[in-house]
Amino acid sequence: MRYFLMIVALLAALPAAAQRADRATPGYVRVRLETALGNIVLALDAKRAPATTANFMKYVDDGRFDGISFYRSARQKNAPSLGFIQSGIRTDARRFLDMIPHESTKKTGIKHLDMTISMARRGEPGSANGNWFIAVGPMPWMDWKPDNPGYAAFGRVVAGQNVVKRILAQPTGERMKGTLLLKPVYVKRAVRLDGKAKPTGRPRPWLIEGRKDG
Repeated sequence: MRYFLMIVALLAALPAAAQRADRATPGYVRVRLETALGNIVLALDAKRAPATTANFMKYVDDGRFDGISFYRSARQKNAPSLGFIQSGIRTDARRFLDMIPHESTKKTGIKHLDMTISMARRGEPGSANGNWFIAVGPMPWMDWKPDNPGYAAFGRVVAGQNVVKRILAQPTGERMKGTLLLKPVYVKRAVRLDGKAKPTGRPRPWLIEGRKDG
């Protein structure tokens, strides 16, 4: 049974293995996150999770992720090298775009494996917008279940996995059940690496106000 499960896990990861950090892969869009601890390259699945990927790219193309931070590190109590890190616009209404429909793992087939990126949400499915997390280690409890809609996974980290792990290991305080980073990890900018940028044209008041986050 153990070997069978290992084979299943490997088969599930095969589509991800075809993604490359150094060149475009059909059906995927790469994004480089330039953080204070190093660069992270994402490959987002535009074919299987089109709405979620398109939403993320609106934030990238508008510069809404420039100057944000990784603000949360949720480590597993019995395995602190595993867990997830979270980033996005938090509650910054100046950067907010629309909420998006929920693309569940049942619909997309994208499971919460190691280094998967997925959308965070505050409530019911369909409440996600500009916050997201990266899994460190498999997180099957985040997948769709008959009694749980789960979260919307839509891509994976293809370079900078060591940076993700460094962020996970950063000190946390007592807030948010002990998962809030004492010193958020600044994200200078998020850069589209594939395709032509499609800015929304909507106002960007955080730039007008001359304020800098992070």
